[in-house]
Amino acid sequence: MPAKNSVKDFVENSYYHIYNRGVEKRDIFMNEMDYAVFISYLKIYLLPKDELALRNSLSDINSDYSHKAEALKLLRMNNFSDSIDMLAYCLMPNHFHFLVKQENSTSIDSFMNSLATRYSMYFNRKYKRVGHLFQGTYKAVLVESEEQLLHLSRYIHNNPSSKGVLFQTYPYSSYGNYTNLNKSDWIKPKDILTYFGKKGQSSYQSFMNDRNDYDSVDFIKDLVIDID
Repeated sequence: MPAKNSVKDFVENSYYHIYNRGVEKRDIFMNEMDYAVFISYLKIYLLPKDELALRNSLSDINSDYSHKAEALKLLRMNNFSDSIDMLAYCLMPNHFHFLVKQENSTSIDSFMNSLATRYSMYFNRKYKRVGHLFQGTYKAVLVESEEQLLHLSRYIHNNPSSKGVLFQTYPYSSYGNYTNLNKSDWIKPKDILTYFGKKGQSSYQSFMNDRNDYDSVDFIKDLVIDID
């Protein structure tokens, strides 16, 4: 029997919870650099590619070999800025969570395969290992209601709390983009904050801090899994 949420039926213009963990539950982020590299890949994939600047770098006679090689690599790299919106994410030592919206039915699969392949190559090269890094194919589940969307964003941002870490100051999540602490153009909180009206950011913070209904919310149970 396939693992929960491993069989995917993707729908265009829809929201999904995407998650995966390390094979045998091993850590996939060993230090700050690993987190930074993974986030840098997300940024490259999800920000628009400035092809003109990259081509100008290739043709610039004053550009050295390393800059030309990097420009060529970026030109060849897949880009998903027009097909994937990242609403929320959290990276934990042995797993990650994304809340994304895809424009067409093939966007997520291409994006996740590119990301997993590239990060696995980096990780295996750095730590001199071979084989799979992640526990099978990523898992994906369709978000089917506004309530699920909102509470799933809270579930993702609250993940550090399960390890006794304050989610408000956790550096490897998108929560800071919901409070004006951070500003990353590749993270799109608007779809969530819109539901909280004119005081979107402050109201969302109150929503995150309200524990009265958090444990009683059961309509997202099919969107999440005990992944630790």
